[in-house]
Amino acid sequence: MNPKSRRVAVDRFVERWLPQIVVSPIFATSLLFVYGFIAWTVYISFTKSGVMPNYTLVGFAQYVRLWSTPRWLVALENLFIFTSLFIIGCMLIGLVLAILLDQRIRVEGVIRTIYLYPMALSFIVTGTAWKWILNPTLGIEKIVQDLGFPGFNFDWLVDSNMAIYTIVIAGVWQSSGYVMALFLAGLRSVDDEIIKAAAIDGAGPFRTYWSIILPIVRPVFFSSFIILSHLAIKSFDLVMALTGGGPGYATDMPATFMYSFAFQRSELGTAAASAVMMLVTVTAIFVPYLYSELRRPAR
Repeated sequence: MNPKSRRVAVDRFVERWLPQIVVSPIFATSLLFVYGFIAWTVYISFTKSGVMPNYTLVGFAQYVRLWSTPRWLVALENLFIFTSLFIIGCMLIGLVLAILLDQRIRVEGVIRTIYLYPMALSFIVTGTAWKWILNPTLGIEKIVQDLGFPGFNFDWLVDSNMAIYTIVIAGVWQSSGYVMALFLAGLRSVDDEIIKAAAIDGAGPFRTYWSIILPIVRPVFFSSFIILSHLAIKSFDLVMALTGGGPGYATDMPATFMYSFAFQRSELGTAAASAVMMLVTVTAIFVPYLYSELRRPAR
């Protein structure tokens, strides 16, 4: 092979394989530190691990212990309450705000920025801020009492029966603006000719949105549900910053339960079992979504 042919062959090889060569270190790192540790966690959940990993297999003993732990049942109940109210609240507020902004008001950019700004904050910042706001000694309760209402009481943050709802308030405040942006993008994608035709037929604004526009943007509802479900299931930093899982473990979530058992109570096997249960839950939500997206015919 002459030098020119060799150079052409090298150029073709580089042109063909350069993207794979560049991406391969990132892919290998992700394969090891994401999927590798997922596999390791699943394996640990079937072992006798305690303070340190113990690779003696014990079958489903850790899962039996997990589901017989009252704290885990409280965490699941809290997850159900938080997820339900969080998704419903974010979608209702986001949809209403999106419909209002869809009227193309003059200060739309300012309002959109205001409602989207909380999403730029981390859940740690949100939790810390709402911890101050809801603190009975310096937050809303103190301010209202200083205004002349000494009987006003708003101590949800320290009430074991109501503390979970403070997490809902903080979560909805942060994420409803993001849902608003999703719905607004969906509403703006609707063909104006459809809206004009509905107006000519005598349909009012409520009828137009309810019967025509919202069914068209139905995929946005599904996407919002998937995103909010994922945020709710893996909620950790918001709970730790706002309540720390307390009072007691009244606001424990599966993520905080896993952290507590792994790093505070040194029960690694039970913590791994709880992590696997979270993975199964997330998979049960995402797999139908991915299936529906992949089987959708290309336009």
